[in-house]
Amino acid sequence: MRRSAFPVLFLALLTLAGSCAGPAADAGPQGRLFIVGGGDRDAPLMRRFVELAEGFGTGRIVVFTMASGVPLEVGPETVAELRSLGAAEVVFHQLTRDEAMDPASAALLDGAGGVWFSGGDQSRLTAALLDTPLHARLRELYRSGGALGGTSAGAAVMSEVMITGDEKRQSAEGREWSTIEADNVVTTRGFGFLPGVIVDQHFIARRRHNRLLSLVLEDQDLIGLGIEESTAVLVRPDGRFEVLGENQVIVYDARRAKTARVPSGRLGARGMTLHVLVPGDVYDPVSGAVTSVASASPAKEAAR
Repeated sequence: MRRSAFPVLFLALLTLAGSCAGPAADAGPQGRLFIVGGGDRDAPLMRRFVELAEGFGTGRIVVFTMASGVPLEVGPETVAELRSLGAAEVVFHQLTRDEAMDPASAALLDGAGGVWFSGGDQSRLTAALLDTPLHARLRELYRSGGALGGTSAGAAVMSEVMITGDEKRQSAEGREWSTIEADNVVTTRGFGFLPGVIVDQHFIARRRHNRLLSLVLEDQDLIGLGIEESTAVLVRPDGRFEVLGENQVIVYDARRAKTARVPSGRLGARGMTLHVLVPGDVYDPVSGAVTSVASASPAKEAAR
């Protein structure tokens, strides 16, 4: 079933308003999303996140470890990593839903310039934070200019529609995600920082093309964003996606495609767009155009 095209149209209207009336008229988020596809993270990549966090508030970084199965290991490791890259203050929290529902929990983000979501199981993270006062404060932080980042599960939660990692079809071992078909990929609500897009991670290494293709063909209003390991997508205040790190980002866009569904549930498409983006590429989800950071003018670079 097609969902409403509102998220994409809303993004287009924001871009048009900004070009006509200047930055003061931009009602979109002023922060950044720093979405890492999992795997190893090198120092230059994570230093960029620290620098983004330093640009807002006190630069304090808050790490949430609820996705992890070993949070008391992941928390201190992530704190040490970010501090080694220059972050002046980093803390981590492992919260229950009851704790996150307490209105006082929003104060955990006081002075924060950045928030980091660890990897693990994205459903554990949304179970703890979705629709809580802390979730509302995260939205406000992003709107105001803070940086929200995460890796693996912490990447999947960024979009409005979130892949859980589960498949409805019963598959033999080694045959998981072997089809492109409707009503097979289990999704639920994510944190909604990135409407109109669905994020998948570990994308090339774990051969996740079929499940993301299934979702964008079943719901043509969603842009599929498959982020490979050791790679990040930086969602900028201008609405564009900049690729950072070592590997590629795959974009599936069926918004203008002619799609088909046969009785078996298999899905087809004609005229859909595929981009294989490399570090330095910048993708505009409104126009579908791809440019390069290297080709940007000094004025544009300063505006970022």
